[in-house]
Amino acid sequence: MRVILIGPPGAGKGTQAKRIRKRLRIPHIASGDMLREAVSASTPLGQQAEIYMKKGELVPDNVVTEMIMERISRPECEDGFLLDGFPRTLQQAKALHKALARSDVHIDHVLHVKVPDEEIIIRSTARRMDPVTGRIYNLKSDPPPKAIIERLIQRSDDNETTLRNRLAAFHRQTEPMIPFYEKQGIIRRIFGLGTLEEVECRILSALR
Repeated sequence: MRVILIGPPGAGKGTQAKRIRKRLRIPHIASGDMLREAVSASTPLGQQAEIYMKKGELVPDNVVTEMIMERISRPECEDGFLLDGFPRTLQQAKALHKALARSDVHIDHVLHVKVPDEEIIIRSTARRMDPVTGRIYNLKSDPPPKAIIERLIQRSDDNETTLRNRLAAFHRQTEPMIPFYEKQGIIRRIFGLGTLEEVECRILSALR
């Protein structure tokens, strides 16, 4: 099964993607994680991406497209994959569609997780990362163990100004690709509020 997961930043896509990966036993390909690793390693790609990420803007197509296409061409993706964070623009969606079509491959489902903007702000400003394990916690919905709370850090892009810029970019640049997938009949709308288990149940129901 080949699945694309889209939704506003902070909608819980990463958390749900890990759950879907375990259920479907397919690779979870998160473009955001790939880019952050490149930024941390200060690679040429990471240096380019960091300029945009700090502003809360989308990283340009030419920086991410080649990386994603290389990843989904690996043998472990032959039976399916879950794309998280790509495509983010209509241009990327069309480029992916054409590239997959050349290999006679198609996307089965596009999961659109919907969460109101103001809820995103509340959620994301409470997000914290463990620098030791890389795990993301939320002080309200997914609190960390007390033993590690003092070492947690807030990512530089988890502030309200940057978040509002990212949300505006999502509405302006990502939402236009939804009609593209609607015409293919593969959009599955998911209400993103509730417990992790409730949202997971809605996703699995949509996939069935």
